[in-house]
Amino acid sequence: MLTPTSNTPLIYADDGYLSHQLRLVLLEKKIEFSETNIRDDEDFAEDLPDINPYNTLPVFIHRELILYNNRIIFEYLEERYHQNKLLPENPIEKAQYRQLWWRIEKDWIKLADTLLTHKDTLDVNQAKIARKQLTESLVTIAPLFAHKAFFLSDTMGVCDCILSSILYRLKPMGIELPLHLCRPLYQYMERMFNRPTFKTSLK
Repeated sequence: MLTPTSNTPLIYADDGYLSHQLRLVLLEKKIEFSETNIRDDEDFAEDLPDINPYNTLPVFIHRELILYNNRIIFEYLEERYHQNKLLPENPIEKAQYRQLWWRIEKDWIKLADTLLTHKDTLDVNQAKIARKQLTESLVTIAPLFAHKAFFLSDTMGVCDCILSSILYRLKPMGIELPLHLCRPLYQYMERMFNRPTFKTSLK
């Protein structure tokens, strides 16, 4: 296992949406980091159980600290690195934003996770239900994206990093949203996907 001896964090990652979220958060906060991607390291699978008992990605390592849950990682990054804040400073606004974050995880990430399951283990019936629920939910909230540059906010935040990683994968999930009902959402997606940080996060 590679343990960083400098102050530069290391992430073990893959091409999935959770690793994508972490890369995007780090880039938005302009935090320098090193990455070991599973596609570039054939021996990676042998190391993973030693650093994460759940055997999931991504894994974040900063000196002696090892974290493997995105919510905890993002909270740590906000407290450790004060530049380019992705959460509000005001306690009330921060609590409201965290609740929004929780709703995204509960209402959309859970469905996306079902749809992005490897095809060998994908439950077709569950996927059909999840696809319908996620499509209907996104169509319902699409008009909200007409009012702010970012998701219910004038500034880029953690929720945008989480949500955009899912929206980028609509096609692999088999979801096609009606343009006439979702134009503001499509415009939001275009803004997010064209950000230099987003483009870099895909590499």
